[in-house]
Amino acid sequence: MITEAEEKLLTVLKKDVRASISDIARELKISRATVHVRIEKLERIGVIKGYSLELGKNYLNNFISAHVSIATQQEKSLQVRSTLLKTQDITEVHSVNGEYDLIAVIKTKTSENLDDILHKIATIEGVLRTNSSIILTTRYSD
Repeated sequence: MITEAEEKLLTVLKKDVRASISDIARELKISRATVHVRIEKLERIGVIKGYSLELGKNYLNNFISAHVSIATQQEKSLQVRSTLLKTQDITEVHSVNGEYDLIAVIKTKTSENLDDILHKIATIEGVLRTNSSIILTTRYSD
């Protein structure tokens, strides 16, 4: 469980993960040492897992994105998911219910790369069938 003060710190970090300790301390009206101690605690207990880079739309617009629905042999589903997560240009793998078992999200530079990845997915041991949808445009996004 984290405190209300730590929640406020997380709110500041969510707005700007690159904010300096001094800037955070000034905004929260606490000492730099206190900010440092709280961040270390949040990292240690796993609330803060890491710091990441958010790519801009101008860069991401250069990629082809696709969602691939994948039906698997049930006993090989974990193995398939593990293989997918190790595949370059597959950015996410979701377990889902329904006709398909997994959805892989692909972001790649060329249609040739996409074709290669789709072929690799289809030939993974345990994959029964796939259905691909190429993302044409994204109208709403975070």
